[in-house]
Amino acid sequence: MHQAVGQTSRVTDTIAALDRLEALRSALAAVALPLSIAGADTARGARGAAVRQIDDYVEPRLRHLDAPLLAVVGGSTGAGKSTLVNALVGVPVTRTGVIRPTTRQPILLHSPADAAWFGSTRILPGLARVTGTVREAPASRAGEEPDAAQIGSVVLVADERVPRELAILDAPDVDSIADENRQLAAQLLAAADLWLFSTTANRYADAVPWRLLDDAAGRDITVGVVLNRVPPGAEDEIEADLRQMLAERGLGAAPVFVVPESPLDERGMLPPPAVAPIRAWLAGIAGDRAERARIAGRTLAGAVSRLAVTARIVADARDEQVVTAGDLRDTVETAYGDAAERVGDATRDGVLLRGEVLARWQDFVGTSDVFRTIESWYSRTRDRVVAWFQGQPTPPVEVEHEIESGLHAVMVDEAGRAASDAWQRVRQSAVGRELTAGADLAHPSPELSERASTLVRDWQLALMELITEQAAGKRTKARVMSLGLNVITVALMVVVFASTGGLTGGELAIAGGSAVVGQKLLETIFGEDAVRRLAAQARDDLDTRVRALMDAEARRWDALLTPVEQGTSGDALRDAAAELEAAMRRIERAADAPSRELQRSDVIEGEALDDAPDSAEPLDAESAEVRELGPGDREHDR
Repeated sequence: MHQAVGQTSRVTDTIAALDRLEALRSALAAVALPLSIAGADTARGARGAAVRQIDDYVEPRLRHLDAPLLAVVGGSTGAGKSTLVNALVGVPVTRTGVIRPTTRQPILLHSPADAAWFGSTRILPGLARVTGTVREAPASRAGEEPDAAQIGSVVLVADERVPRELAILDAPDVDSIADENRQLAAQLLAAADLWLFSTTANRYADAVPWRLLDDAAGRDITVGVVLNRVPPGAEDEIEADLRQMLAERGLGAAPVFVVPESPLDERGMLPPPAVAPIRAWLAGIAGDRAERARIAGRTLAGAVSRLAVTARIVADARDEQVVTAGDLRDTVETAYGDAAERVGDATRDGVLLRGEVLARWQDFVGTSDVFRTIESWYSRTRDRVVAWFQGQPTPPVEVEHEIESGLHAVMVDEAGRAASDAWQRVRQSAVGRELTAGADLAHPSPELSERASTLVRDWQLALMELITEQAAGKRTKARVMSLGLNVITVALMVVVFASTGGLTGGELAIAGGSAVVGQKLLETIFGEDAVRRLAAQARDDLDTRVRALMDAEARRWDALLTPVEQGTSGDALRDAAAELEAAMRRIERAADAPSRELQRSDVIEGEALDDAPDSAEPLDAESAEVRELGPGDREHDR
């Protein structure tokens, strides 16, 4: 009963961890890092590697904790990896030689009993499966001719000489001259439960192998180090030096296997005793269920820990992207905000009453009359205004049209200036130039002129509605009707525009007087307080509309900036990483409980969800091709 409860809890914890893992994967895949700022390339590479490792290793291993282990044989060019793999199996299965690069397709050697696991795409799902068979051939002609077009596949070779529960994968050179080989080698090493890392007496201190070994230490992965081609008599000295270096890097517990320089036989094979300790080490792991569970759990925990670190690195890079995009957006919005302010200034300083507008207004409203009473002034002014609008005594020049034209010109000019300013400011930086490559936002939108005209007309209509609402009383309404709604609207616009900051000389006196006349006219109809409210509402309404117009122009930058701003946030990435770590800690605590015994079963699927067939043959449709290994599936590093 206790065991059943423990198993149920373990399954529940694992399901929860898988959910958290999927959440982190989705967050990583959705994060946007399009801007070429400092650290972005590194973060993009780390993000891609993390997503691949989740797909290739972490998710399938977490889902199937008791599945067979994968040991990846890796190392630098010429480190003897292929010769080592051939010796471990006891027959040439990978090509050896001096032409680089050799290994094009990775070869995965497994026991026939484990074919269902490795033949499926539950691990390394991005690599197509090709089933190979072993034939007798010298190592120099083993496999097929290297084919770069086949690098996206893995050759599966089932052989009884490979122990059950542990497969061996021969990876390309980690420092290959071919980019795709280096990338594939890194991907395969990230998908390993343990590494068998091969180096030589001449190159064990090189930077490339230690960069990978440092990564192994950071991930806490089990590593066996093969010191290959050691000259006779130098074994003790070189091994001691290598062990000291390993200890300094946190790998002091890693076993070191010394393979002395040995002549190859007629098939290009090392003598069996040269690799007997390595074979025994791998066989011991394969035959010890508890040790397999320990290695799988340790490597999984290390991979998740590294994923969390990577997620936080990507989160920091994401924050930088958002900050940079925000700075660029602020630049654009400031340019258009300044334009809106300049339009507002132009409507306050009397500039819009210059020229024809001022002249037409003066045609029917004088500024030098001394009014005996407000009522007589109103009557006289009403008659003059009506006559003016009826074309007496001069031809009509609609003040609305003049104001509309002036306001329209100011808005279009300032929007054009804002477009130019924003474009120049953004492109002062390299990231701004990259962002705007192929775009043309240095000029206003083609629709600007029509939008500005619509804005003025809508504002004038809004003023008429405002005046109509204010003229609620019968007497006020009668006065508005007798004078005409258009006249009242014109008077209100003149009051709004007649501040005199931008006028000088005669214009200053005339405009100032015009504003007084317009205001007195309105006050006669509505009262002093109401006129102040009307003017304030009219100005606020115009300012709001102008800002909306400029905001619409600024939003043309959304096509460039929104893709940077959208997507996973840095905080969401950090939260997803922390939640996955917490879920994994629950699993680790359960695994450490003395009463828990690991079982050879699928952790998630159990008896009900296990979809693997009982047959040892690869799953249907998951082995793309069956062929003998002729010259070329492998290249040798010797």
